[in-house]
Amino acid sequence: MLKLTANLEMCQGYANCVVAADDAFDIDDDGLVVLLKHEVPEEERARLEAAVRTCPVSALSIGDR
Repeated sequence: MLKLTANLEMCQGYANCVVAADDAFDIDDDGLVVLLKHEVPEEERARLEAAVRTCPVSALSIGDR
């Protein structure tokens, strides 16, 4: 399993991640990212890495547990 993480201090609420993977990311009422999944299977790595890369402030990461 892979682990998704978000740095809420860096997040500026662009929501690019939500557009790229709305099953894994959302934006809360304060405009910050919410992780809908904290652990994801290896089969989703490429898609979620692409979503993580869309963050213009690099507030998201994905990696091995």
